[in-house]
Amino acid sequence: MKTLFTVGGSQAAVFGVAPLAAAARNAGHEILLAADEPLMAAAQSVGLPAVCITSERMRYGQDGMTAAARIDALLELTRQWTPDLVVGGLSHVPRVLAAALKVPYVRHIWHIAPMARRDVTAVAELQPQLERLGLAELPDPDLFIDLCPPSLRPPGAPAGRAMRWVPRVSQRRVEPWMYTRPEGRRVLITAGTRNLMLDTSGSSLRRLVDELTGAGAEVLIAALPEAAERYGAELGDVRIGWIPLDVVAPTCDLAVHHGGATTAMTLVNAGVPQLIVPDNGYGKAVAESLSGFGAALLVDRHRPPAGQDPDEVVAAGCREILADPRYAERTRTLAAESAALPTPDEVLRDIEALAAR
Repeated sequence: MKTLFTVGGSQAAVFGVAPLAAAARNAGHEILLAADEPLMAAAQSVGLPAVCITSERMRYGQDGMTAAARIDALLELTRQWTPDLVVGGLSHVPRVLAAALKVPYVRHIWHIAPMARRDVTAVAELQPQLERLGLAELPDPDLFIDLCPPSLRPPGAPAGRAMRWVPRVSQRRVEPWMYTRPEGRRVLITAGTRNLMLDTSGSSLRRLVDELTGAGAEVLIAALPEAAERYGAELGDVRIGWIPLDVVAPTCDLAVHHGGATTAMTLVNAGVPQLIVPDNGYGKAVAESLSGFGAALLVDRHRPPAGQDPDEVVAAGCREILADPRYAERTRTLAAESAALPTPDEVLRDIEALAAR
């Protein structure tokens, strides 16, 4: 079986699809990952064969590569390497590709945010491309793989094949402090791979760091190397830099982050309660879902409670989570639920059956 995996956006999209892609490759199937240039290093770091579909000659829209250019690039790729099946994520572009190639399409996402309206809009925007390719309509996915624990799925979510979240991130040389718990509390702060720092300048983040260290907690900041170089001197005596999240998460008592899916689910898997300061609408949906379950707190820095300092709201939220064991208990419940879901190897059998039709 030849399977084309497609991703876009941030490095987190590569990390999210990597376990299933690796399962297919380990089973002896041929795979390729089609991605943009900024994601090539992430693909290499998790051992996936990846091909870049962007070039200087391609047409770009205001927010990046146009749908037409992306579809054309994928069609060019598949003329050279024809897949038996296409796997995509949030974007519907790979769905168009699969329809044009007349091969099965698998949608693979973490369905935690209501997306019906977004999907309708996206399909409407792709209508010119469907007409250009002689397609009457955009068919439904042949298989929908959902990485979201059932308790977090939004009302009205489409029926799907549940799959366990398997943490996968870029690694570095692991040191003992990463995988061992300190004597006191440990708090992790991260903004993922899309932002340098957590929705704030270094100065107010320093205030949070001082608050936490003053309460006796060890603070780690998982960040891109350029963030460590830029902000490290401002943040006092903390470890800052690229820290493999899957390694360090089990040693933490709390994580403060931006609401990214890869970050949130890796922390859930490790049973770590979270304080989420979302940086976009999707992150807010993640925060609302986890906080609604009792495994996190949501702090909207742009809409703080009347008369309250946003930085103090974040600090107070950290104090609350560290003082109340119910947050960790609820997170461990989610971790157990996720661990009981089918593995990528098990779900791969459904994909193999699709390709064999």
